[in-house]
Amino acid sequence: MTIESLPLSLQSLRATRASLRDAVIHTAQWHNDVLSAALGTSLAFKFENLQRAGSFKIRGATNKIARLLADDAQGNGVIAASAGNHAQGVARAAGLAGLRAVVVMPTNAPLTKIEACRKMGAEVHLHGTNLEQSTELALEIAQRDNLAFLSPYDDWDVIAGQASCGLEMLEDAPDTTLAVVPLGGGGLLSGVALALKLQNPAIRVVGVQTDTVAPWRRFLVDGSIEEVAPDAHTIADGIKVKRAGKLTRQVIACYVNDIVTVSDNAIAEAIVTLLEHTHTIGEGAGVTGLAALMSGKIHVSDQDRVVCVISGGNVDMSLVGRSIDYGLASSGRLISLSVTIQDTPGNLAHLLDTVAKLSMNIRHVEHRRGELHVPVGMTQVILEMETRGPEHQNQLVALLQEEGLQVNLLMASGGND
Repeated sequence: MTIESLPLSLQSLRATRASLRDAVIHTAQWHNDVLSAALGTSLAFKFENLQRAGSFKIRGATNKIARLLADDAQGNGVIAASAGNHAQGVARAAGLAGLRAVVVMPTNAPLTKIEACRKMGAEVHLHGTNLEQSTELALEIAQRDNLAFLSPYDDWDVIAGQASCGLEMLEDAPDTTLAVVPLGGGGLLSGVALALKLQNPAIRVVGVQTDTVAPWRRFLVDGSIEEVAPDAHTIADGIKVKRAGKLTRQVIACYVNDIVTVSDNAIAEAIVTLLEHTHTIGEGAGVTGLAALMSGKIHVSDQDRVVCVISGGNVDMSLVGRSIDYGLASSGRLISLSVTIQDTPGNLAHLLDTVAKLSMNIRHVEHRRGELHVPVGMTQVILEMETRGPEHQNQLVALLQEEGLQVNLLMASGGND
């Protein structure tokens, strides 16, 4: 497919963006000095986590609903299937338009996203354990109740709405050479790629998926769509999409330069890094681009001008603490280990003093004695500590071993992948 044969032109994308001005925010985009220095390139973030409804999804949903209303094709309202962000975007856009909104979400969708949809006035149905199963029920309800089904990504109107994000990106950073975008079904990546490439074909556009849910993994290599295991899991629930869109394939094949994948480990570390350096929260799906840059999955140079889309911030609050701990551990800043010492007065104090010499903060101490794996007269001490990094952890292990103690690592740095 070529520029001439695509149903979306630069002119139409600009017209769509103009129509969305009252419904969506032109989100912040700014350069981060610290991370730029760490990565050896110029890095700016596009903060769609600060968008209305918490993600870019409201862009496409608003445009689609506007087109339905213009064509009098909304029926008795709208319905969507989503793990969360598309559902919230549809709920808000429908509410503003005065339409009935129904959303079908997987039973394992984050509670915060389910409640957010209800608070926006949507009727929520929980069905299935993945987006595909939720979609099946949504299509049945759409036919039964005469509701317009809103695809989260495989729709030209939705893609055009998401493209408004890309238009803003280039407007705010005309010298952009590389755009890094999360990839699920492909709506955001397609829209951003069109918005950028139709203005400057030299800009590199890279999509990022997770290692475990990556139907697009080899798409740009041989055109294949990879089958994803039914029980595949990732903390990036927002891009846990197992079926690649048909329309988005057409755009991605022509206008995306590369597709890479990242581990949940790298994603968790990116959540922590974003929070530390921008003071904003990104959900797992939202930070995959940063995860790819941090783990070296994307080649960058000091001449590049990189814009990384943080696509959403609707993180399940019950998982925030665990994600932070996971990210701290993966980056070498949290360690848990056990040592067995003689159960005599003063030995525990000596052990803690050894830790204190390295200026480590102890978060948790646990004693185990009288258990079959602990010899009589001995006690197993489990320590969880905050550290400065892998080198700091290695210093502690070496110091304890010098004192003749056997150290068992329970949790330590595992690298980016």
